[in-house]
Amino acid sequence: MTTEDYKVLAPKIPTVPGVYRFIDDNDIVIYVGKAKNLKNRLSSYFGQKKHQRYKTKTLVKNANRFEYTVVETEQDALLLENTLIKKLQPRYNVMLKDGKTYTYIVVKKERFPRVFFTRRVWKDGSQYFGPYTSKYRARILLDIIKKLFKLRTCNLQLSQKNIEAGKFKVCLEYHIKNCLGPCVGFEDEEAYNEKIKQVKNILKGQVKPVKDYLKSQISQAAEKLEFELAQEFKEKLEALDNYQSKSTVVNTSIVDSDVFYIRSEEDMAYVSYLKIVNGALVNSDNVELKKNLNDNEEDLLAFSINYLREKFNSIAPEVILQSEIQLVDDVKVTVPQRGDKKHLLDLAEKNLKYYILQKRKDEATKVKKQTSAERILNTLKSDLEMDELPFHIECFDNSNIQGTNPVSSCVVFKNAKPSKKDYRKFNIKTVVGPDDFASMKEVVTRRYTRLKNENADLPQLVIIDGGKGQLNAAYEILRDLQLEDKITLIGIAKRLEEIYFPGDPIPLYINKKSESLKLIQQLRNEAHRFAITFHRDQRSKNALGTELTNIPGIGTKTAETLLKTFGSVKKIKGLNKVDIEQVVGKSIAIKLVNYFEAQSQEEE
Repeated sequence: MTTEDYKVLAPKIPTVPGVYRFIDDNDIVIYVGKAKNLKNRLSSYFGQKKHQRYKTKTLVKNANRFEYTVVETEQDALLLENTLIKKLQPRYNVMLKDGKTYTYIVVKKERFPRVFFTRRVWKDGSQYFGPYTSKYRARILLDIIKKLFKLRTCNLQLSQKNIEAGKFKVCLEYHIKNCLGPCVGFEDEEAYNEKIKQVKNILKGQVKPVKDYLKSQISQAAEKLEFELAQEFKEKLEALDNYQSKSTVVNTSIVDSDVFYIRSEEDMAYVSYLKIVNGALVNSDNVELKKNLNDNEEDLLAFSINYLREKFNSIAPEVILQSEIQLVDDVKVTVPQRGDKKHLLDLAEKNLKYYILQKRKDEATKVKKQTSAERILNTLKSDLEMDELPFHIECFDNSNIQGTNPVSSCVVFKNAKPSKKDYRKFNIKTVVGPDDFASMKEVVTRRYTRLKNENADLPQLVIIDGGKGQLNAAYEILRDLQLEDKITLIGIAKRLEEIYFPGDPIPLYINKKSESLKLIQQLRNEAHRFAITFHRDQRSKNALGTELTNIPGIGTKTAETLLKTFGSVKKIKGLNKVDIEQVVGKSIAIKLVNYFEAQSQEEE
């Protein structure tokens, strides 16, 4: 994937947290990454490549495209990244491949449940909360729970046999400071279960019931005049402000589920899909459907559910939707109004929103990539306020020295490049002396009278190398030929690179670094070069005419052959007849020798 490819896609990428995936030519995910800001993170792969590591350069080179999934928070992005790396094992991901899992807090299913850390989720009926991307933050949460509620920490399996054997003494000896001894009846089982209920509320992020519970404990302690205990409960209440809520991307309380969200428009319908396995978001996709006249939203959604479940080999027993529909398969349909499942439905809606936005931007920019020539011509069109793209441009320049051998040139650029086969040279025929205005009138008249008579393609832009005088002279001819509305005419003055329009005394100044001005300068310089070259050729021919071509029997071609062979007239004068006749023959050699001998005698 190239930087140019990315520049086309960049405006469509959202600036929200998410997970991105680089995919190669074989549709294999080769890298999974997370981002707090998707657009900024992806742009880092296509910026200053000389500062990138070799692995990053290789990754971008081997990537054919990328995809992304938006999430609510950066923590959610980290969790989804972890899930996808473990599932897909991408080639360029080094970390997170070792099967390491994040921390959970478990409320064990047992009499007088314990609450502790774990990295394994077992199907044992216990309740698992998390995962927590930072064990430090999870430890703070567990410390808060321990501070609020004294809970059992020992692993003693309670039974009548163990109690009779006196094993409860171990508990009394080592753990009585951490709990109130529910195992041996020092704490009522109902009161202990009430504390476990509040622990679960905290772990679910439901702080209000816990606050209500602590407030009731404060009131009861105050009524009993136990003010120190009331202050302790008050401090516990304040500690809840530091609570960190769990992730909405991974939640072990949710069974395997498929989440679908549909959005219907006039001609199209779009469906977002999230695949939840063991409480983790492992896949996402979006599909678009072309609507027929009789299609309704329910039928389209039912079709999409069957299609996507088959595509991703899903056998999830539950489907989470935004509204109730009838499905053929024996699956449970859930329409959540709040809670974790509603969060997942909202996430599907958010992903669909960005997918539709991307599609619309694609349609708005559904044109082939601009070439450098198209970019330059579009800039030129904008700078000169033209109505059409100047694909065909012609530029004129005059050349003479004190009025001698006056000539003009016309160079032609097509698609911002020289079209040398279309270049034209003009000998000035009707002008005597150094008159650039009259010379410009003559060549413009000859050029466009011919194009008009032959119904040939006219240029969109004509450039005159010169000031306002030559520009106005050219404009008079275009007006006489009734071409002034079909051709944009400008003049460029050399000193300050000013652009003039006919009849407008105020010049246009184009940014000196602009590509459009550089194109105009290139045309002007090429016209000047071509005119100077033609002028020099004419001067050389005329110079020949005063010497060799004045000799009876010697024409222009013979003179050119002699000069190309011997270099100059002076050298030819010093040659003998034998040397000359080897180049032009005996008769011409005799004429030359006789001429130069006669000339020498006259000089003496």
